[in-house]
Amino acid sequence: MAQPADTIRLEELNRDLGLGARVGGIDLAGSDVDTYADALRDAFAKYACIVFTAPDLAPDDQVRVARVFGKADADFVGKPNDPGKLGADGRPKRGIMFISNKKKEDGGVMGELPDGELHFHSDGAHRASPYRGTTLYSIEIPSTGGETRIADLRAAYDDLPDDMKRRLEGLKAHNIYDTRATLREQTDESDDRLSNAIHPLVQTHPDTGRKSLYLSRLMTRNIVGMDKAESDALLEKLFAHIEQDKYVYAHPWKVGELLIWDNRSVNHARNDFPASQTRHMRRVTISEPD
Repeated sequence: MAQPADTIRLEELNRDLGLGARVGGIDLAGSDVDTYADALRDAFAKYACIVFTAPDLAPDDQVRVARVFGKADADFVGKPNDPGKLGADGRPKRGIMFISNKKKEDGGVMGELPDGELHFHSDGAHRASPYRGTTLYSIEIPSTGGETRIADLRAAYDDLPDDMKRRLEGLKAHNIYDTRATLREQTDESDDRLSNAIHPLVQTHPDTGRKSLYLSRLMTRNIVGMDKAESDALLEKLFAHIEQDKYVYAHPWKVGELLIWDNRSVNHARNDFPASQTRHMRRVTISEPD
């Protein structure tokens, strides 16, 4: 009998980088997720982002897929909530977030974060324990724009000159996140109420042993212990480096797709889209196990 790794179909999305793969041959609403869990984890570690075609994927199934890769940030709450987040037993789930400009009946929007263009970032970099991964499912998409761009921080590190690698070794950076901001200049880094954390600029992936940069234009504000002018200049140089087109895969969404990326290996960003059109996505983050 064929083993799971032999059965899963993988189509590379960016062969030059080895970044991203479309996974076929798996029913996300069935037992395949558990049967092929090891193969899925291997693909996730190797390609840093994987995408599935999964029409009408239920919230419960998205959470179950997320659990393959770590701790799914979703649990049950007892009071009625948004019906779009209901689990199979009819109870709503906390931890399921809509990234959306879809309008509610009361005139508000269903999304819990701002829409429009979004600078590159890694989910949870502002936390002491960042998110391991993110799952994003497309329910409605605009006719143009709204692509999710994935930047390979592994390849960007590999291409650094040796003297720059030596300079970065041991350095740490301060990351700050304002939930109202989608662009770097919208954050007031002097606001001590904002969630913030310090992390090394270079990290080693625990599964692959591969080094990558860990910083982003949206959240990384300064290098610890470094003069501001020197810190700003170095960060801007690194931002420009990791955002080069040669390191980026732009995912052109279709309805009914599940994209999962590894926040330890990549940054992601969002292209702007017409405000008159709807982009409605469901997100479940993945944390490190307790």
